Amino acid sequence: MPPIDRSDRSAGRAEHALLADLQPVVEANLHRHLGVAKEWFPHEYIPWSEGRTFDGPLGGEPWTPDEATLPEVARTSLVVNLLTEDNLPGYHFAVAEFGKDGAWGTWVDRWTAEEARHGTALRDYLLATRAVDPRALERARMTHMEGGYDRPDGYSALHAIAYAAFQELATRISHRNTGVVSGEPRCDALLARIAADENLHMVFYRNLVEAAFELAPDTAMEVVRDVVVGFEMPGSTIKDFGRKSAEIAIAGIYDLRLHHDSVVMPILRRLRVFEREGFGAPGEAAREELAAFVRRLDTKATSFTDRREGIRAARAQREVMAV
Repeated sequence: MPPIDRSDRSAGRAEHALLADLQPVVEANLHRHLGVAKEWFPHEYIPWSEGRTFDGPLGGEPWTPDEATLPEVARTSLVVNLLTEDNLPGYHFAVAEFGKDGAWGTWVDRWTAEEARHGTALRDYLLATRAVDPRALERARMTHMEGGYDRPDGYSALHAIAYAAFQELATRISHRNTGVVSGEPRCDALLARIAADENLHMVFYRNLVEAAFELAPDTAMEVVRDVVVGFEMPGSTIKDFGRKSAEIAIAGIYDLRLHHDSVVMPILRRLRVFEREGFGAPGEAAREELAAFVRRLDTKATSFTDRREGIRAARAQREVMAV
């Protein structure tokens, strides 16, 4: 996406006003979330008895690669997901900037607390099971967090909300499929628990976008178009993210087909973006652009799926020849 022009925040001020109009919806969905969210404890999902002291000041055992028993792609996905969660301070600032009063402020703090729990659980699991090199993991965390987080929304509250709706669903799918690919029941159970939280977060943000269509249809349509067309996962700044995301896609954890079929289209259908009436010229133009992009995305997803089969077949052949 092109760099954000931070010199003009008039649109952002208008979005602050829209968020104020959405406060009753925020409050209703906050109460809904608190009523259905289940309390859970990360420590209950960690096999602590498998943990051992690492080398260092306490004189433990150094980590060795043979201790990494999970499939390599599952470990890659777990680390990417964890590093994404680690940048939570940046995400918190991005949404808290729109106000800390009332229901929105309460939601921001609650959402942040729940997301922080995910990072705690993932890191504890990886270290207790000695699934990854702890030094490399800490260095990756430092590098990623030092890079900060730059919001792609031009200081738009509604853009941040719409982005979160799509991103939370994408994250839920990535966590869930990583657990399955891991082949490890405890990892799978932990990631299923985290994915359940992400789904509730998605519902919260999606419901706000749905309400925005009733208050400001043209603005909502333009925002949804911008989010879908320019979508990137918040972990895209992780070192070697391109290579890692390619491996994750080849494994079927998260790819273009899943993005189109399980993230973009379900939310667009729920929002009824292609059935709604009452748009002005800007909204109609945005809808046409969105429809064209979604068609291209579908084509690219099919093309990727076909290429992936060839990649998998070639890898299987190389493994047979190596035996």
